[in-house]
Amino acid sequence: MVREDLRNIAIIAHVDHGKTTLVDQMLKQSGTFRTNQVVEERVMDSGDLERERGITILAKNTSVHYQGVKINIVDTPGHADFSGEVERSLKMVSGVLILVDAAEGPMPQTRFVTQKALELGLKLIIVINKVDRPDARVKEVIDEVLELLMDLNASDDQLESPFVFCSGRDGTASLDADGVRTDLKPLFDTILAHFPPLELDETAPLQLLVSSIDYNDYVGRIGIGRIERGVAKPGSEVVVCNYNHKDVNLRGKLVNLYEIEGLERVPCEEASAGDIVCFSGLEKINIGDTVCAADCAEPAPFVKISEPTVEMIFSVNDSPFAGKEGKFVTTRHLRERLYRELLRDVSLRVEDTDSTDSFRVSGRGEMHLSILIETMRREGYEFQVSSPKVLYKTVDGEKYEPVERLIVDVPENSTGVVFESMGARKGELVHMSAMGSRMRLEFLVPARGLFGYKSEFLTDTKGEGVMNSVFFEYQPYKGEIQRREAGSLVAFETGEAVTYGLFNAQGRGMLFITPGTPVYEGMVIGVSPKEGDINVNVCKTKHLTNTRSSSSDDALHLIPPKKLSLEEALEFISDDELLEITPKSVRIRKQILDGELRAKARAKAKLGG
Repeated sequence: MVREDLRNIAIIAHVDHGKTTLVDQMLKQSGTFRTNQVVEERVMDSGDLERERGITILAKNTSVHYQGVKINIVDTPGHADFSGEVERSLKMVSGVLILVDAAEGPMPQTRFVTQKALELGLKLIIVINKVDRPDARVKEVIDEVLELLMDLNASDDQLESPFVFCSGRDGTASLDADGVRTDLKPLFDTILAHFPPLELDETAPLQLLVSSIDYNDYVGRIGIGRIERGVAKPGSEVVVCNYNHKDVNLRGKLVNLYEIEGLERVPCEEASAGDIVCFSGLEKINIGDTVCAADCAEPAPFVKISEPTVEMIFSVNDSPFAGKEGKFVTTRHLRERLYRELLRDVSLRVEDTDSTDSFRVSGRGEMHLSILIETMRREGYEFQVSSPKVLYKTVDGEKYEPVERLIVDVPENSTGVVFESMGARKGELVHMSAMGSRMRLEFLVPARGLFGYKSEFLTDTKGEGVMNSVFFEYQPYKGEIQRREAGSLVAFETGEAVTYGLFNAQGRGMLFITPGTPVYEGMVIGVSPKEGDINVNVCKTKHLTNTRSSSSDDALHLIPPKKLSLEEALEFISDDELLEITPKSVRIRKQILDGELRAKARAKAKLGG
């Protein structure tokens, strides 16, 4: 059967190239919303963190109707750390819109997601977005996209993919770079014309590939995926199997079945091959599982998700302030939450360690893990994490490490300092080009060389630089890289920081805390410009004298402290430090809190080295 009434597409691009904004306009112009309905911007970014950061973290499903055809749309994340979401989402679709910024051109994540789409043999439509930007360079970007497709060994058919020129913010498109743009009709027409109707078998036994998992307190786990063949109905008996894990063999019943209409999930009595549906009733369903008819267990192939490259140790908080601010503080709480995350995030890995209180958590990058940490603290969890470390591999007896493709856009006068930093971090320049008054530099740099580099990069380029990176490949170990030259200012005793103590401490370096902040021995309260840690007593008060004025402390001038965000704190901590995470606070501390024991351990390590 040929389904003329259906198209399944995904929108893939680099972060900030305008995917979610374009989906907004597609929903509005297809009549999904009422004429007078008030709709938020970036309506698909429904999570609090997504709205705050302006990025898509989870792939979302929606649908629009155009000229009697239902177009299922998957809006995917653009940040490299969430590329696992993109990889699994591509299994639900038969075509992709590759969105490219008219000024920035193809970026690292554009290359990554395009490569995945080409490997699956999907049809492409190239959408050049933001053509109304004053610095748009449309013709050069078209050439760069074609070069990228050739570089990735695209087929002749994929090289002939149509180009559509859009302004996602205004909701306009045209098939000509200089053409008149009034609405998105040219884009919708191109989708119907270029993506062929699906040829499917409705009479065969049911086969439904699960590409996403959701959860609802009322119905439990909800599977989301495309029906590869056959027909799904509520109440039908099914068997669950998995192409990559032959031991998966569950039986059950589809209880509820939903189709996606706009932003809503609408109950349906029947769904046919090609439809993207949500279903409940199978409590142990996982991403990559295939739901089949009870008498015909044939698993569908599922994409192999790329391996994680960065790990951290998550452990129960054991600082002097443990248990004061969190709701979930025990090992059981931490274990349950981390293993529950595995059910939704295919790129994450969680392993037990030798210690019952610690878990090894591996992900795609610092951002990937920091989003998990931020989500958990907002849910009331209290725990501590170690500094991020890269995952090495042994190939033919040789040590290999993950290498990232880093692209930076900087003013011409900042290139020297970037080259200097990359040299210290074992970066290798592979491409360099001019973009007006700016330079685009492309490096291959070890992933561990980028830890803590973002804040240094922004300082070096006076806030004008833009950097993006994506995993490239594993290469032989590049040698030692010094992670952090500066030392820490460490609290000498437990108590409350006072103005007098902070005034004396600020001469040693930059502070992270203000007067009145509770501190404990071994807590990091600032950064020293010199190598090596310095113990400071920020709880020290001025000795009282007969001539002391009651307002003398007010005269002390404190330099405003640097408030570290969660990402900045993760970048900052060194190997002998931990990050204490609570719903109210983010504190950096030494692994060994006692100053004397810490000094002995340091001396022992030097002797051992």
